[in-house]
Amino acid sequence: MHYAEVKDFDVANGEGVRVSLFVSGCTLHCPGCFNEVAWDFCAGKEFTREVEDRILAMLEPDYISGLSVLGGEPVEPSNQEALLPFLQRVRAAYPQKSIWMYTGRHYDVDLQPGGNVHTQHTDALLDLVDVLVDGPFVAAQKDPSLAFRGSANQRVIDLRETRRTGVVTLYNLTSRQL
Repeated sequence: MHYAEVKDFDVANGEGVRVSLFVSGCTLHCPGCFNEVAWDFCAGKEFTREVEDRILAMLEPDYISGLSVLGGEPVEPSNQEALLPFLQRVRAAYPQKSIWMYTGRHYDVDLQPGGNVHTQHTDALLDLVDVLVDGPFVAAQKDPSLAFRGSANQRVIDLRETRRTGVVTLYNLTSRQL
């Protein structure tokens, strides 16, 4: 897997101050995408153990709320395989910090068994994620006033509760607009 960028102080892609990993590779190619450069699976640099270690060190300070994983597309099958052991390391090192993931796919269609990006890694990967922002970016529904998403069709899902109950549950953004 390659990655396009790592941000060590991100307040736009999840609650609190976060470390954000932008993975490379996306086959969706949403018109108006904010990160077209990351569509190429070879964009950026190789995601190595040293990069993982650097991100884990960035997550250490108490003021860091957690990790956000964006793209590109994190749930492309080849990205899932690479992200799973990394997110397992993050969860083991920082169980109190949240993991957010952004995908242009739909949780209840594409990421379920039989879905077009469901792999042998999908369920284990999703079990590590606290909040999933799902759905493709739709330029006609772009709304900069929305918290943590680019267009009105996208959902901010409480993935822990959703996986516990089997019913898609939206994340409660206390002072933010869903």
